[in-house]
Amino acid sequence: MADGMNLLPLDEYEGDNGLLESTVSPYQEVLDALSSLITKRTRGDKSNKSVIFDVLFEYLKMLDLDEPISKMKIIHVAGTKGKGSTCTFTESILRNCGFRTGLFTSPHLIDVRERFRLDGVEICEEKFLAYFWWCWDRLKEKTDEDIPMPTFFHFIALLAFKIFAAEQVDVVILEVGLGGRLDATNVVQNPIVCGITSLGYDHMEILGHTLGEIAGEKAGIFKHGVPAFTVPQPEEAMQVIEEKASQLDVPLQVIPPMDASLLNDLKLGLEGEHQYLNAGLAIALCSTWLQRTGHLEINYLEQTNSLPEQFIKGLTTASLQGRAQIVPDRCINIESPGDLVFYLDGAHSPESMEICARWFSLAIKEDHQQPTQNYQPQDDVGSSHELVQKYNHGISRKNTTQILLFNCMSVRDPHLLLPNLMNTCASHGVHFKQALFVPNISVYNKVGTHALSPTDLQVDLSWQLTLQRVWESLLHGGDGKNIDTHEEGKDDTEKSVTRYENSTVFPSLPLAIKWLRDSVRENQSVRFQVLVTGSLHLVGDVLRIVKK
Repeated sequence: MADGMNLLPLDEYEGDNGLLESTVSPYQEVLDALSSLITKRTRGDKSNKSVIFDVLFEYLKMLDLDEPISKMKIIHVAGTKGKGSTCTFTESILRNCGFRTGLFTSPHLIDVRERFRLDGVEICEEKFLAYFWWCWDRLKEKTDEDIPMPTFFHFIALLAFKIFAAEQVDVVILEVGLGGRLDATNVVQNPIVCGITSLGYDHMEILGHTLGEIAGEKAGIFKHGVPAFTVPQPEEAMQVIEEKASQLDVPLQVIPPMDASLLNDLKLGLEGEHQYLNAGLAIALCSTWLQRTGHLEINYLEQTNSLPEQFIKGLTTASLQGRAQIVPDRCINIESPGDLVFYLDGAHSPESMEICARWFSLAIKEDHQQPTQNYQPQDDVGSSHELVQKYNHGISRKNTTQILLFNCMSVRDPHLLLPNLMNTCASHGVHFKQALFVPNISVYNKVGTHALSPTDLQVDLSWQLTLQRVWESLLHGGDGKNIDTHEEGKDDTEKSVTRYENSTVFPSLPLAIKWLRDSVRENQSVRFQVLVTGSLHLVGDVLRIVKK
């Protein structure tokens, strides 16, 4: 921690948020069309989700996707934590085994095309536009008052099936969007293998308030006789998973974390000790897929003493934005980009927040020893190594200070998230000099990389002020209910800064980033290490700004 550091005054960071207006392009037209499908219902809406799910099969008929989906060789993955990482490992392994892969994940961080990956690369804009309008035009023509246009995620899932069918991929890896039983991906009737990652308390307003209820929704992806794998779970959750498997004659196996020694002194492509759990599950999914699709010559499920080269390469080269990702800000000074480093992780549950805090605490201590293993390229692999070499130069001369940049959805409980974050960091000797709370740029009813219009900039900051009060209460040992905040604006929608000595609410993310960059320029002997967490949307917004 750097003492005596001159953090810049905050009152000059009011007003203009630095966002640029965008021009309408063919791609923007698609994003606007997608935005029109986003419903105004709240996430805990109690409407009949079973009826809404059943309509998906009507859409499949409209798009002539029934038969193509039945022929796909699908790996289906649900879970609370780690399903994106597990799917990423799985795709990377099978791609390195020589198969043409299709990967569907959610959410996206910067561009909606990230959700659709062909051979590990997001679909190109030209193909995306063509497949989008193919689906859109047919649905517009065939839907009516009784069967209206699908909602956003339903359309996105249908589009994924169309893309993977048209591109004739060998394997489709589907990450469940939310839950499992009534998720749009669960129209799949005959997957090759299913997986359930670690379960925990998340989306309880939709999935249920006990681990048993949540497990029941996740296990809803099980299909009769189709093999399934999971990782060690809490007893309440495991009991439900085993019951669901028994009812459907599902061969179920519990997979332990992979042994790190199997990588022959290499590291997993995704950072964090918890990734060995996800990697173990991915190995089981891939091995079973290979076996059940007739590739018996590379079935490694029973071998525990070694992994084939393709598996090792897949595990060690896998990459996933926004999960334990470290990005130096190159905007400060191209000769010394390490002055401002963003540590990004989309953790948003109590359990994942603790894992994130542990990763951040260890990463900031280790990066002066082995920085090249953690730093992720912003554009391509070639630029990353050069960037890290410049970062290393003179690193020992700099003090460090830790900053938190945080937001979370209002359905989350900050009294569970923030203590786990603060206490885990503190147990590793890490204390934040400042905590910055900001609204997301991304909003729930718009899709795209375009900026918000000026009328959208009067953001209600009441939630961010609540987060700030909880943070301050943790710092001072109180309950956060009786703290008199020092507000520089007149109300919660003013474009103003609200601050304490150790925390600040900014009216926009670009203003917070500008303050960070200006503070770095004013404190050239200090390296700022900024943990960005609480929301994958926030992580995506930060990446969008940093990558400009």
